[in-house]
Amino acid sequence: MAESVERLQRRVEELERELARERSRRALGGGDGGGGRARIEKMSPEVVDSNPYRRREREREKKTSMMRESHGSAAFCSPPSGDQARYPGMRPDQDSNRDPSVSRPTLYQLSHTGGGLPPFYSRLMALKRMGIVSDYEKIRTFAVAIVGVGGVGSVTAEMLTRCGIGKLLLFDYDKVELANMNRLFFQPHQAGLSKVQAAEHTLRNINPDVLFEVHNYNITTVENFQHFMDRISNGGLEDGKPVDLVLSCVDNFEARMAINTACNELGQTWMESGVSENAVSGHIQLIIPGESACFACAPPLVVAANIDEKTLKREGVCAASLPTTMGVVAGILVQNVLKFLLKFGTVSFYLGYNAMQDFFPTMSMKPNPQCDDRNCRKQQEEYKKKVAALPKKEVVQEEEEIIHEDNEWGIELVSEVSEEELKNSSGPVPDLPEGITVAYTVPQKQEDSVPDVTVEDSGESLEDLMAKMKNM
Repeated sequence: MAESVERLQRRVEELERELARERSRRALGGGDGGGGRARIEKMSPEVVDSNPYRRREREREKKTSMMRESHGSAAFCSPPSGDQARYPGMRPDQDSNRDPSVSRPTLYQLSHTGGGLPPFYSRLMALKRMGIVSDYEKIRTFAVAIVGVGGVGSVTAEMLTRCGIGKLLLFDYDKVELANMNRLFFQPHQAGLSKVQAAEHTLRNINPDVLFEVHNYNITTVENFQHFMDRISNGGLEDGKPVDLVLSCVDNFEARMAINTACNELGQTWMESGVSENAVSGHIQLIIPGESACFACAPPLVVAANIDEKTLKREGVCAASLPTTMGVVAGILVQNVLKFLLKFGTVSFYLGYNAMQDFFPTMSMKPNPQCDDRNCRKQQEEYKKKVAALPKKEVVQEEEEIIHEDNEWGIELVSEVSEEELKNSSGPVPDLPEGITVAYTVPQKQEDSVPDVTVEDSGESLEDLMAKMKNM
């Protein structure tokens, strides 16, 4: 196995050297004699102008050139380019192609060019008009960190980008491989790039209004973990402000526990997600430190038994992967994120998905007072103090209104079963912990009170008895 990997690495290095030599040869004018693929500059004007965007740009340049010749070049500035051409409201110093740190076009500039309904955000703004969301523009004020840009994380990042999130922080140390092409988002030409860089390039083209911050490292190492915590607590839209939500889209328990440890220490709300190895089930989970169970409160067997995950993987056997399941899990994750941030609908603390039975179980889990994570226990105590400090709501018991106070006809409701009969039909009540009651009891079996009846043997045969019956 190791020899095969070394051979592949040597072959990749040889191909990279050959590609570098070919590029340098073409740059020096060596070319290939003109027999290769023609460049776009050598194509005929008809072919070049077949692109409507390119044709309009050429016409604009032609008009500007003619006006310069007739009125002098000093009277006219050069035509807009880059983001200025796409978004007329931008200033020249706002071109995001020059410096990503400068301010980019506002939501108004993106959505209200031309005076009509916004082309990019119009269907999102319809949520406000229909009464689903009270203030959808608030989505641009949130910063979300996504750890793991794989099958679920990449689709999650794309959905949030299309929804107009304010800022995305992406964490991953892996590279795009051709084996990832059965999933969504990544494309074959991005193979070899780091996932965060490839994702940032694609997402910027989808929505330049979103700020991106990418980190290509493993968060489970000591050095990177400290930096990861720093970016969670200071990586918001404003410097020094924490992010609004952390999303875990990783595929191993070690990274999940690292995220859990960081969020418990910082008191940071986060959501965990995952897809099973057989690719036909998944889940999402909202974790609010102190209020709901953290990942260490009820850990999986692998974590509870302190088993190394790497020892469980069999050689030559990889986990299954279905883009459908990953798309469903990413969809319900982002739906939960939007409901949590924009405060509409019911936010799920846990929502599962079973593709085999189309089953969506949901539940909520209370934190474990004996959790192994001390920061989780600390957050539980702080949450209890916060709840105790809230003003108590007085519960007013409403008296039942008597519809017919006068009973002119003397009608009474009488049970057909007496108290003694009801007691006899009930079984013993088991000894249960406080707060748990039984809906019903199983009655004890009563012995049959019918006495046994015996018939004396007359000694007659079956034929004789049948003949008697015929004569009757």
